[in-house]
Amino acid sequence: MVVFGGKKFGQAVAGIGGNGVGQLLVAVAAALLVRVFSGPGPALLPGNEYSSGGDDDEQNDAAGDSDTTGEAQVPDKVFPVTIRWRNITCSLSDKSSKSVRFLLKNVSGEAKPGRLLAIMGPSGSGKTTLLNVLAGQLSASPTLHLSGLLEVNGKPSSNKAYKFAYVRQEDLFFSQLTVRETLSLAAELQLPEISSVEERDEYVNNLLFRLGLVSCAETNVGDAKVRGISGGEKKRLSVACELIASPSVIFADEPTTGLDAFQAEKVMETLRQLAQDGHTVICSIHQPRGSVYGKFDDIVLLTEGELVYVGPARDEPLEYFSNFGYRCPDHVNPAEFLADLISIDYSSAESVNSSRKRIDSLFESFSQRLSTIIYATPISGRKDSKNLKKTIVKKKGGWWKQFWLLLKRAWMQASRDGPTNKVRARMSIASAIIFGSVFWRMGRSQTSIQDRMGLLQVAVINTAMAALTKTVGVFPKERAIVERERAKGSYALGPYLLSKLIAEVPVGAAFPLMFGAVLYPMACLHPTLSRFGKFCGIVTVESFAASAMGLTVGAMVPTTEAAMAVGPSLMTVFLVFGGYYVNADNTPIIFRWIPRVSLIRWAFQGLCINEFTGLEFEHQHSFDIQTGEQALERLSFGGCRIRDTVMAQSRILLFWYCTTYLLLKKNKPKYQQLELPPQYHQIPPKLLQLESLELDLAPPMEHDKSTQKLESPPPSPLDLFNLEGAK
Repeated sequence: MVVFGGKKFGQAVAGIGGNGVGQLLVAVAAALLVRVFSGPGPALLPGNEYSSGGDDDEQNDAAGDSDTTGEAQVPDKVFPVTIRWRNITCSLSDKSSKSVRFLLKNVSGEAKPGRLLAIMGPSGSGKTTLLNVLAGQLSASPTLHLSGLLEVNGKPSSNKAYKFAYVRQEDLFFSQLTVRETLSLAAELQLPEISSVEERDEYVNNLLFRLGLVSCAETNVGDAKVRGISGGEKKRLSVACELIASPSVIFADEPTTGLDAFQAEKVMETLRQLAQDGHTVICSIHQPRGSVYGKFDDIVLLTEGELVYVGPARDEPLEYFSNFGYRCPDHVNPAEFLADLISIDYSSAESVNSSRKRIDSLFESFSQRLSTIIYATPISGRKDSKNLKKTIVKKKGGWWKQFWLLLKRAWMQASRDGPTNKVRARMSIASAIIFGSVFWRMGRSQTSIQDRMGLLQVAVINTAMAALTKTVGVFPKERAIVERERAKGSYALGPYLLSKLIAEVPVGAAFPLMFGAVLYPMACLHPTLSRFGKFCGIVTVESFAASAMGLTVGAMVPTTEAAMAVGPSLMTVFLVFGGYYVNADNTPIIFRWIPRVSLIRWAFQGLCINEFTGLEFEHQHSFDIQTGEQALERLSFGGCRIRDTVMAQSRILLFWYCTTYLLLKKNKPKYQQLELPPQYHQIPPKLLQLESLELDLAPPMEHDKSTQKLESPPPSPLDLFNLEGAK
């Protein structure tokens, strides 16, 4: 724990921050740094792989600087988890039109260990919404209302009661790491109890073999700029990263989207194999090919948010619908037949009416039998649930261990990003050559004073904008990766930000140095080595401050596009008050705080002091500027020192990093809470499970004889669903 004496700490702040606003900013920043460095590493909550209630940051109770791990070992056996959900209803209200649209309506179902459950339906049927509800990952919204019952091993619960993995549609990775490095770092961060390098390598090799990634283990993951592994391999890598913590339940959101038929089948075969290993696997899928459909054990059919069928897959749903006159033709993909059966044909008004009547009849038919199909018997397993919690309790690694691992990853990502680094180097050299050609060999005439000021201003603008645009173009995507990893409790926020700052120092400093090394001699600026070194140092610090501002913008807005719009706009404000266009003495009172926080102003002021101090200019009249000090007085920079400008830029850098920390800590994903359905509000909590089962065990209603297609006797519900304990 870092402890500061109050008096010494106050003196340190006063010495760094100067007066007024500077002292306040430095005090806040220093307090945050004390919190970051003294905070402990994250500890995983009991039985909770993705806790929505708390972050894995420094507020947890694990020892901060200790690599000590808990007594629990990595579970070598998947704990079975059965999930049952009932009367899930999700509605979205529109305040302007005062209308309500149902995304899900009274949806029920069951997912068992050792079985692959597929949620199928046409576009907009609510597949992803249902998957997010079951995983507890439905984004919160004031216009959204979510209600229903969720049971885990027969006990009303949520995703906090078991470990789960969520494989999203978008596969996000650090592009410059290999497949093996990605898994190894994830294993080190999530499984610190594996202290031996040999054991960890063996664990990673088993994952590579299990997911079919051995052939591409040494290949970079890649991105849009650099070719890497294929889409199917990325999807399997996503699954492998989620399997590191041995989850009981695996959720996959449309895992075949964007893949060709072969890769889609490979991914689904992987999920099927995981189900056979004891995991409970739930995936949403749009319209699979026939061989993929044959891998499903159970399916849920949704259309317009309502349930049409839930139960065993393959031939059972075809037999079920054939009882109502809808037979699947020979040599037709069953998935295509089911998709056509529950979709609305919008080709004509007549087809819309007929397809709606067909779907409504299927709704009615299945809803009458739903209570006897689902929840035929309660599930026993409360003792196992307690054992599950004991199995998965473990401590995460210490603060410094997280820092070194994240520093290693950040350095590999920054140093290996050849295409980006080459482009930045070429742009730095090219812009320096252009500016140097325009301001070639400036002399000491009166007109050279304006030229010098103009050159220093464009040098400051170029450096700041180059660093800003690079950061805002990359960080929003990286933030999505970090949020996912932090949600799993892999590491705290403090080690991540500090490692990112340190890892990017060597690479980030290279480009301003290239720019200064080419521009300085071409423009014939103050020809001394010490002045050249100060010039490069000022633009380098400014580059880091602009990158820190880019991090704040990236943490503040949701997308890269928004960041690219907000970042340059904010920089333009700092540019106007940068000391060249508006003199600080003429700035309106209400805007005088802006130059004090403008990184453009402080960098420009430092370069001007470095350049003009000690210079003498040719003059013919008494009113001409004779010395560089007179030029500085006209810019209101007289009496200032370079050290003051560098310290001001450092304060700004510290301020933006602390703001980024606070934004990332505050803007954690918030998920919609599942509320109890209105019909269960009067039931005592202890009797809720028993009463809810009894309410839905009413016998199915008789069919309307006026409906010709529904007169055929439906199959027995217990023939369709062989639930545990059903006799």
